[in-house]
Amino acid sequence: MNASTVFPMIPAATRSLWFFAIIGLILVAVLLLMGWLAWSMQHVRFTVSNEGLRLQGDLYGRLIPLKSLKLDAAVVTNLNTDQDHQPKWRTMGTALPGYAAGWFKLRNGEKALLFVTDKTRVARIPTTEGYTVMVSVSEPAALIDALRQQRAP
Repeated sequence: MNASTVFPMIPAATRSLWFFAIIGLILVAVLLLMGWLAWSMQHVRFTVSNEGLRLQGDLYGRLIPLKSLKLDAAVVTNLNTDQDHQPKWRTMGTALPGYAAGWFKLRNGEKALLFVTDKTRVARIPTTEGYTVMVSVSEPAALIDALRQQRAP
């Protein structure tokens, strides 16, 4: 009769388990960040006030003072046809199909802060700070007009 004898391996040191704990925490953090980005890209808002243009709801949100906006040069554009102002390189931002937010370099070499979901309806507003703001809204001309009315004395 042949009897089998089993020899179990010595259990790994507890410090080996820290590797799995750290990787788990990183994965949870990435999952939370992705969930927050998914939520925030559906809740970005642009508020016009006497302070300026407030971009809120994403990592790249900020208040751009009225005095920093070159409203005389602000236009409505279609990025499908306006090739000079199409984003070329993402320098710090989010670029997903149908969603671009953050800092980009444009084809014409300008720096731009984008919040673009619909390339056909974009308000393009240059600033005195060396960059252009480009935002997708249902009525880009109305956004530009509202900013101009805030600036009017």
